[in-house]
Amino acid sequence: MSGTKPDILWAPHQVDRFVVCDSELSLYHVESTVNSELKAGSLRLSEDSAATLLSINSDTPYMKCVAWYLNYDPECLLAVGQANGRVVLTSLGQDHNSKFKDLIGKEFVPKHARQCNTLAWNPLDSNWLAAGLDKHRADFSVLIWDICSKYTPDIVPMEKVRLSAGETETTLLVTKPLYELGQNDACLSLCWLPRDQKLLLAGMHRNLAIFDLRNTSQKMFVNTKAVQGVTVDPYFHDRVASFYEGQVAIWDLRKFEKPVLTLTEQPKPLTKVAWCPTRTGLLATLTRDSNIIRLYDMQHTPTPIGDETEPTIIERSVQPCDNYIASFAWHPTSQNRMIVVTPNRTMSDFTVFERISLAWSPITSLMWACGRHLYECAEEENDNSLEKDIATKMRLRALSRYGLDTEQVWRNHILAGNEDPQLKSLWYTLHFMKQYTEDMDQKSPGNKGSLVYAGIKSIVKSSLGMVESNKHNWSGLDKQTDIQNLNEERILALQLCGWIKKGSDVDVGPFLNSLVQEGEWERAAAVALFNLDIRRAIQILNEGASSEKGDLNLNVVAMALSGYTDEKNSLWREMCSTLRLQLNNPYLCVMFAFLTSETGSYDGVLYENKVAVRDRVAFACKFLSDTQLNRYIEKLTNEMKEAGNLEGILLTGLTKDGVDLMESYVDRTGDVQTASYCMLQGSPLDVLKDERVQYWIENYRNLLDAWRFWHKRAEFDIHRSKLDPSSRPLAQVFVSCNFCGKSISYSCSSVPHQGRGFSQYGVSGSPTKSKVTSCPGCRKPLPRCALCLINMGTPVSSCPGGSKSDEKVDLSKDKKLAQFNNWFTWCHNCRHGGHAGHMLSWFRDHAECPVSACTCKCMQLDTTGNLVPAETVQP
Repeated sequence: MSGTKPDILWAPHQVDRFVVCDSELSLYHVESTVNSELKAGSLRLSEDSAATLLSINSDTPYMKCVAWYLNYDPECLLAVGQANGRVVLTSLGQDHNSKFKDLIGKEFVPKHARQCNTLAWNPLDSNWLAAGLDKHRADFSVLIWDICSKYTPDIVPMEKVRLSAGETETTLLVTKPLYELGQNDACLSLCWLPRDQKLLLAGMHRNLAIFDLRNTSQKMFVNTKAVQGVTVDPYFHDRVASFYEGQVAIWDLRKFEKPVLTLTEQPKPLTKVAWCPTRTGLLATLTRDSNIIRLYDMQHTPTPIGDETEPTIIERSVQPCDNYIASFAWHPTSQNRMIVVTPNRTMSDFTVFERISLAWSPITSLMWACGRHLYECAEEENDNSLEKDIATKMRLRALSRYGLDTEQVWRNHILAGNEDPQLKSLWYTLHFMKQYTEDMDQKSPGNKGSLVYAGIKSIVKSSLGMVESNKHNWSGLDKQTDIQNLNEERILALQLCGWIKKGSDVDVGPFLNSLVQEGEWERAAAVALFNLDIRRAIQILNEGASSEKGDLNLNVVAMALSGYTDEKNSLWREMCSTLRLQLNNPYLCVMFAFLTSETGSYDGVLYENKVAVRDRVAFACKFLSDTQLNRYIEKLTNEMKEAGNLEGILLTGLTKDGVDLMESYVDRTGDVQTASYCMLQGSPLDVLKDERVQYWIENYRNLLDAWRFWHKRAEFDIHRSKLDPSSRPLAQVFVSCNFCGKSISYSCSSVPHQGRGFSQYGVSGSPTKSKVTSCPGCRKPLPRCALCLINMGTPVSSCPGGSKSDEKVDLSKDKKLAQFNNWFTWCHNCRHGGHAGHMLSWFRDHAECPVSACTCKCMQLDTTGNLVPAETVQP
């Protein structure tokens, strides 16, 4: 390589050594410097590595190309091609193995002197060395030498010659090669094909040629200019890269007529191309006078039947150093690692980092791939962020059948974990709406049932100007307070709020008892006080203070209540107005706000945001006039819609306003599960057809499919079709007769007058299990099962070989149209099939079609064939 830029080679089997080839050969040893200082005389390659010079070989002048011996022993044997065409074996260290000691210094001499352009060791027979030479009119340009030949006169003549007078060492000169190829042509590059020991690919002057040493008189070639730097992909032996000027051609040896791919032409001539030995389909290219190495990542997209498609190329550039790069070499084992050398022999150790592809699984597992490694994100033990994620919550709720309880609707909040007060309020609201709608429909069908699902906002508007106020006495006090007369609409509103039960009785006693049982002492006391029963409120507070989980401070609050006076300028009123804001519980705070407020002015109660919406609305229905109530409900509704607070469904109902509120809730939380079940509960048809509602429902269905909750998604579809009959899909797939084309299942179900229901055709669980092996329309025979050879329509249990294990599928206890094991099933590729139960049993142990002489990989064509529903997987 005299007068040219230096080249660099990694040792094939010593991962810490490389050679720099210039006017001399320099052997370096690479060491890690992570935990140690840089040694004297070492060269810094990167932040983590340094190189130490081990030896220099200056015995081979006029170097043009170098190739490192591929076998383990001897480990430092190199072949050097010279300007006169000779190939010299040399070493960069002392090898004490006498078996290979005689190889050092051996020369292989062509008949006519001309430049040696390239060398290549055979990867299968390590003693064969191919040399590519310039053109000579009377000689061959591709010579294959056997470095360990016996040199008998009959096979390979040789002669011993004495070197120049200044030398005392004798050298073996080998003058006849093992094979001679490419007469009257020039060889610019060559490489052995790994799939066969005797196949050689050579880049000749005007063509790429494949030589078969078993028949040297013939060759396969293709005319092209891209004959330089031929190199075989180590992971795909039929793929070869070569270049000419600034363009790289990719060849497929199975279709050698033309390149399968031509990479983008570079403005400057290329100097080197090399496949990465540790990465599939990664090609690196270097152009002249450049500090950038271009990488081409060739990715194949497999088809279901394994055919190759045109590769997708991802191109990127890396800059290992700031100076121009003379050459580079991939590390043989370290992933994506290379070393580069500049014209002034400055070296740099560089690792090409892979593009990191993230994968976020539907079950909130984060994984990413980097090269050959697959990493999974592990949550810290004390990190409960995963439990708070809405996707995790929805998944757990789906497993508990959340939203599917249509009888006791309020229980759905318990299925959701009973942790979210908004969900509790929502499901109690929907429960009361369903309860009172059914009650109204029974009393007067078609009257006001639909008004209940319209929410309190619509109920209040329907009763404007119909209510007057009257003074009511307090229980336990000599005092009167103005309370609105409760008409039918206000009673319905109180019922939806949960304060009173259905019927004409307006007693809040049962509601107070339920609150006391649940331990909500403060709320129960507040509700009792709002119903003008201060004595009951004090009693509840005393009970709470004396209970096991109660707060002793409730006794103090009860004492303060017992000292209530109606005098406006009293010390009690002054102190309560000042200190009530210091109370932590909002219900205790609003109790004193109510007692200290002026008649008709209850802002301290109505606008306490920490008090449940249903309690504030019920309070407003008892104490506000129609105008005030309507104004307050309107304002509170807008606040709930903007905040996406599910408690506001009590006000909006399942109307357009309810959809707006739910939209804000979904935007804030992403909980499409609750949105879907809520809107299906009792919404009118025009609301269900809203694009947003349909979007939430479809997203939730897709989410269940992504979680592999296929049974849960089927349950949701059934639930949806019951509440919204318009969503029930039409039949989309029919089994039709090959002869008459009529639907077999439709024909079976359309002849009830003859007593032949669908069960008679072997597709239900009827005790008789009747056989019908012909089309009901034309009476032609149905196809036979490929395994049991009995006509389709025969139940699996009556087939030979049928067993109890075939009857394991049980989707529900309801009546089914057909047992799954009896279904018609077939492959869309080869059209063979049979009973579903038999096919599943066959493909548990086999990959190919059960029909003789059919090689179709039926189950492999179905990407979901081996998937198991996630509900059935044990954690």
